[in-house]
Amino acid sequence: MTKKISLILVMLLMATVASAQSPSSVVDKVLAALKSRNAVSASYVVTSSQGSSRGTLVMSGKKFRVLASDIKCWYNGTTMWSYSPATDEVNITTPTAADLQMTNPYSVAQNFKSAYIISKGGTGNGTYTIRFTPKKKSNVKHLLVTVSTATWLITKAVIVETSGKQSTIAISNYNRNASATAATFEFNKSQVPAGTDIVDLR
Repeated sequence: MTKKISLILVMLLMATVASAQSPSSVVDKVLAALKSRNAVSASYVVTSSQGSSRGTLVMSGKKFRVLASDIKCWYNGTTMWSYSPATDEVNITTPTAADLQMTNPYSVAQNFKSAYIISKGGTGNGTYTIRFTPKKKSNVKHLLVTVSTATWLITKAVIVETSGKQSTIAISNYNRNASATAATFEFNKSQVPAGTDIVDLR
């Protein structure tokens, strides 16, 4: 699930990209947007054979917050708080660089050009699709990211696994000038059930 969240956050950041001439230039502008935007927010829906999950995102630089039915996560740039309904506890960690590769969109986006072959996936009906194919062996066959050519906002992404399974992510309600303070990216106990265990793993 963390891989999907990471992809969602990267997609959210790509919503700040203006019109681009090629898939590669889109990725370049994503990296530039990571440093220039104050805060971006959006709603998302992930659909797969296991069901669906809805959530909201807020991202500012390296900081982010994810609030969904199956996970809640806050990262203030140093400390991460992760809540899982399955365990009914909040884990506090100081993530390593490897951990952030799974959850932090800044780290993931920086890795896109070295980790993926980027190509045009097709056009049609006012859309532009970018295909990301992993360079190394992976359980992911490729990612297909669809962009509206009217707004240059990403509307959908499909994760195709080598097993044939697919997951679809739809993003809507973009706000590229979202309101966010330092507290937005800090754990908020009012957003988890009362009495939830807090486990400090630092």
